[in-house]
Amino acid sequence: MQPLKKLFDHARRYRRDAALASVYSVTNKLFDILPEVLIGVAVDVVVSRQDSFLARLGFVDVKVQLAVLGVLTVLIWGFESLFEYLYSVKWRKLAQSLQHDLRLETYRHVQKLEMAWFEQKKSGQLMAVMNDDINQMERFLNGGANSILQVLSSTVLVSAVFFALSPKLAAIALAPMPLILYGTFWFQRRLAPRYAAVREAAGDINARLANNLSGIATIKSYAAEEFEAAHVEAASGAYREKNGEAIRLSSAITPVIRIAILAGFVATLVYGGWMALSGELAVGSYSVLVFLTQRLLWPLTGLAEIADLYQRSMASIARVLHLVDTPIGIPYAGRALPRDGVAGSVEFSDVDFAYGPDSGSAPTLSGVDLAIPAGRTVGIVGSTGSGKSTLIKLLLRFYAPQRGKVLLDGEDIGSADLQDLRRLIGYVSQEPFLTDGSIADNIGYGTPGATPDQIEAAARAAEAHEFIARLPQGYATEVGERGQRLSGGQRQRIALARAILKNPPVLILDEATSAVDNETEAAIQRSLNQVAKGRTTIVIAHRLSTVRQADRIWVMERGRIVEAGHHDELLEKDGVYAGLWRLQTGERLAEA
Repeated sequence: MQPLKKLFDHARRYRRDAALASVYSVTNKLFDILPEVLIGVAVDVVVSRQDSFLARLGFVDVKVQLAVLGVLTVLIWGFESLFEYLYSVKWRKLAQSLQHDLRLETYRHVQKLEMAWFEQKKSGQLMAVMNDDINQMERFLNGGANSILQVLSSTVLVSAVFFALSPKLAAIALAPMPLILYGTFWFQRRLAPRYAAVREAAGDINARLANNLSGIATIKSYAAEEFEAAHVEAASGAYREKNGEAIRLSSAITPVIRIAILAGFVATLVYGGWMALSGELAVGSYSVLVFLTQRLLWPLTGLAEIADLYQRSMASIARVLHLVDTPIGIPYAGRALPRDGVAGSVEFSDVDFAYGPDSGSAPTLSGVDLAIPAGRTVGIVGSTGSGKSTLIKLLLRFYAPQRGKVLLDGEDIGSADLQDLRRLIGYVSQEPFLTDGSIADNIGYGTPGATPDQIEAAARAAEAHEFIARLPQGYATEVGERGQRLSGGQRQRIALARAILKNPPVLILDEATSAVDNETEAAIQRSLNQVAKGRTTIVIAHRLSTVRQADRIWVMERGRIVEAGHHDELLEKDGVYAGLWRLQTGERLAEA
């Protein structure tokens, strides 16, 4: 019961709802058992007449006794139906509320985890936990919790009636109960690791499908449909195999329980009949016990299904709570950074950094010292893997350096409030993310309350207004998932407009022109010349033409700063930068 206990410890505010739902379930089962008692009373009325149980309560006339039975039957069935409705609504509402809250809590927690954690995870696995596993928990609370409570309450109530009417017969008829319960828990313990493996296999399928759907264009272009279908088949086959192992074991529970049930029912039927014939047991009592035996023991066959559902749910709950309990490596709380008090100077002081330092990987940055005065435009260039984008990731605190400090206005950003820090930085990446909404939604993303006029002004500054105005619905045009209805250049200009609307003191363009055509690059450059005025602008570039007009350019190689200066100064040095410039301009001349 540990995962379930952890779940309710985690959701303390739902304990009252769970307790009330449990009361409804038990009360419903009480009224559910009473009709069998009424059958015994009815048999007693017909057989004993004026000497019946009801006659001893004052209802001497047989017709009155039958009328009383009719009224009691209507009341009992009415209350049974009422409490069935109440427990059904309560359990389902509890399941929906807990599912909703836990999914939001899990998602919010995952958003706060550092980027290094995401690098070790598959998005499909995370989706499986936040969606499939939480839905599995909901299915258990919808019906499984009520079933367990009703089986337990049935056992207690029927046992009480048995011992009240015939302790000797009760001892014989209920003898299989320990065997049934022991067998159920024995199977349950062995099902737990199997269903944990099933959930992992389900996550692998989700990861494979998510990966393939995001890369469907590449799959089609390389005619690799059958190759990827084989991968999905292998993942699905592994899931089927793991599920098959669990099914083979869970399917054995019911036959074992049925054998035990048969023994108890036969004991009641035969031995109780002998007692009734010999006068040790009233005929009406015998009828009650036969019906109650069936009412108690036969539903126990449902323990197999309940145990199966329970173990599936516990495996899912354990995965969800494990994700929620994942510690946050880079804390969010810290020193406040009010926008009005930030000038925008940036400094990297003796910074060392390596991705996955525990694995012994080579350092990405080594002893980097770099100072950017507030309001200046600077460029950072270098070959692929030289560490350019890593500097930006450290500035945004996606990662923390292993040594050294990153400073904003002379203060270590490691002690700053993380949300405040990121609100001060406008970031345009090489592959901008667009949410599934309108163009206006995407430009206003991260700037709540932006007016249509402000959104249009930002679009004009990014030279995006012209193409937006040509669209049939203008700024209301839906961009599709990840902006797939727009070209790469259009997505890039919308991302730039989004950063401009944010009006941050620090603006970062990380390879923002590397995947666009010359026209879009020129448009972005014109926009940059305007929006960079009065703010610190950092341009990470592969195309050196993008940073030619920068106030200062740093050249990186293998995680170190190897050159620094203006464009003309770096050409005069005839070093790494000059070599890159000749290579790029030479390529352009050859193409011409």
